[in-house]
Amino acid sequence: MRPLTRTAKSLLSLLLLTALGAGSMAWAAPSDDRLLPTDQHSSDKARRLAKTHASALRDLSAGVYHCLPWLEMHKHSIGFFRPKDAGQDERYLSIRVYIEQDASQQFAKLGADERAAAMFSRYVGPLLKRMGAERAVLDDPDLDGFTVILDWTKPTPRAAGERPITETIAVFIKKPMAAEYLAGRAPVGRLAEARILAWDGETARGQMRVTAWEDDFVATYKVANYQLEKGVSCQ
Repeated sequence: MRPLTRTAKSLLSLLLLTALGAGSMAWAAPSDDRLLPTDQHSSDKARRLAKTHASALRDLSAGVYHCLPWLEMHKHSIGFFRPKDAGQDERYLSIRVYIEQDASQQFAKLGADERAAAMFSRYVGPLLKRMGAERAVLDDPDLDGFTVILDWTKPTPRAAGERPITETIAVFIKKPMAAEYLAGRAPVGRLAEARILAWDGETARGQMRVTAWEDDFVATYKVANYQLEKGVSCQ
C-alpha cells in the first residue's frame, strides 16, 4: 500500500472519529476472566511469566476497562501467548480487543488496507504503552515480545438477521522494537515494520504491510457522560 499523504491521514482520523459512537456501549464490572489463568498457560516459561507479572496483567486489564471504555476485551485475551509460527517457546505479552464504533458510510468506503492502517495508527501504540508500563515486564528475560490484536466490524451491508463480519489484525512486536518505541527512540511508524497478519472474518488474508502515523485520538477522545470511578485516574 502506498504511503498516505498528510491530507489522507487527517481524513482517516476524522472518519474514525465520526464513526466512533457511545450509544451502543455497555459497561460491565471489571473481571479477571479477561486474563488467561496462570495454570492454563501451556509451558513452564509462560506460567512463570503469568505468576510473576499477575499484578501487571490486572493493572493492564483495569486500565483498558476504565480508560478506553469503548474497547471490549475478550475472555482470556490477556496473557503470555506463543505465536503459532514461533520455532521455539517464544512468549509474547498479548491483548485482544474489539473496537466498538457506529456504522459510517465514509469509513465503509475505505479499502481494507486503509482501515487496517487507521486502526493500527490509533490503537497499537497506546495499547503497547499500557502493556509495557511496568519496567519489570519489559526487563524480564523470558519475555520475547508483545502482541496486539484488534477486531472491528467490517463496514459492509448486511441482510436482516445476518451476522456481522469482523476484520482483524494481529501485530507481533519483538521486544527490542517495542523497547525502542517505549523509550521514545522510535516513532509509531517503526512499529509498522512488525509482522502483521490480517483476517476478513474467518478468512486469513495473510501477512500485510501498513503505513502508520501518530494519532492522538486515544489521548484526547472523551466518551459523553462517562465518569471514571472514584479513585481511578487515566494518564
